[in-house]
Amino acid sequence: MPFELGIPPRIFGIAEDEAGRPVYEVLTATVDGRSVATDAGFAILPEYDAGALATADTVIIPATHSLGAIYDHGRLPAPVAAALARIRPGTRIVSICTAAYVLAAAGLLDGRPATTHWRDAEHFQRTFPLVKVDPNVLFVDDGDILTSAGVAAGVDLCLHLVRRDHGSEVANHVARRCVEPPWRDGGQAQYIERPMPEPTTSTTAATRAWALRRLDRPLTLPELAAHAGMSLRSFTRRFRAEVGVTPGQWLTLQRVERARHLLESSDLPIDQVAAHAGFGAPSALRQHLRTAVGVAPAAYRRTFRAGRQAAAR
Repeated sequence: MPFELGIPPRIFGIAEDEAGRPVYEVLTATVDGRSVATDAGFAILPEYDAGALATADTVIIPATHSLGAIYDHGRLPAPVAAALARIRPGTRIVSICTAAYVLAAAGLLDGRPATTHWRDAEHFQRTFPLVKVDPNVLFVDDGDILTSAGVAAGVDLCLHLVRRDHGSEVANHVARRCVEPPWRDGGQAQYIERPMPEPTTSTTAATRAWALRRLDRPLTLPELAAHAGMSLRSFTRRFRAEVGVTPGQWLTLQRVERARHLLESSDLPIDQVAAHAGFGAPSALRQHLRTAVGVAPAAYRRTFRAGRQAAAR
């Protein structure tokens, strides 16, 4: 699928540090170095073969319609297994959309959380019962193994990797260059096929924009519903249908992102970061940031400050 194949070179290829220097080198390879057909009526001839995997820090496998025995029986073809065996221990491995089947067939997802395109989630779970499949999210970050949902969710995952490696400012710059949102609300649950709402149905988009301008203030569910002109029940149902998470979960996600940006880009004390992000007390910020990214605010700030200083040097 040319779109999915083109996501990593596009996202990582334009990521730059403050001095305008590339922060990634992107190589594209096939198993045997020969061309591969696409579903778009043309073939692609990458510059490298599977030998490139032996030097990679991150390996990204894009989606394909031609899974063959992987889809039918959960077995890797021998050439693919041999190619994956070239990957060094500790290398970060990523799948986009149906490429999660490749990781699962290689045994890399056993006992781990993962996702794939929502249309394949049930089949994926039956084929690989040891995998903890979450069909509702855009991507799953399990440290050294990451999986994305269908198609454009690969963009979300790659932007997340840039953000994880180099901070939100670099990732936001890439997103602006690609005319993409730096962070999409909710998960892929909002894209699962459902009956279309009536044309007169209200939307929560204006209320979400209103809330984003007021993250530093307490925001209650009744206030959000009142701004949208809906009852609590209707607002909650409509919000979840549009975004894929509850209003409370969405607010927490937005506040965590605001806090991460402030920790990376400002010298504000931790208590002021907590206040500007709407968490109030530093203890609440610590709890939610640790849940989201696994570290405390001070450690998060040190990590990204050190990364920027190293890049500058």
